[in-house]
Amino acid sequence: MAVAVQLDFEGATLEQYDQVCKLMGLTPKGPGPAGAISHFATMTDSGLRVVDVWESKEQFDAFARDQIGPLSQQAGFPGPPQIQVFEVHNYLTPGG
Repeated sequence: MAVAVQLDFEGATLEQYDQVCKLMGLTPKGPGPAGAISHFATMTDSGLRVVDVWESKEQFDAFARDQIGPLSQQAGFPGPPQIQVFEVHNYLTPGG
């Protein structure tokens, strides 16, 4: 089942986010990692918010463990994110 994941990184910056994307080999408007359906990042009053939709929670968990955690530490994020996970009833993809 698809899940939406909201990650709130208090005190993190867009520059740190860009560094993590570079370390992951991801480029703006480019393809995401295997299992990712959609992704966006924005600033909030308290830091960085990332919202993803994944094909499954297991795929997100593996990516978070192997990529997000270690690389956000490497980029100097102040701490781990607060994470909320939502079951997705429906999502849309780009028209063709």
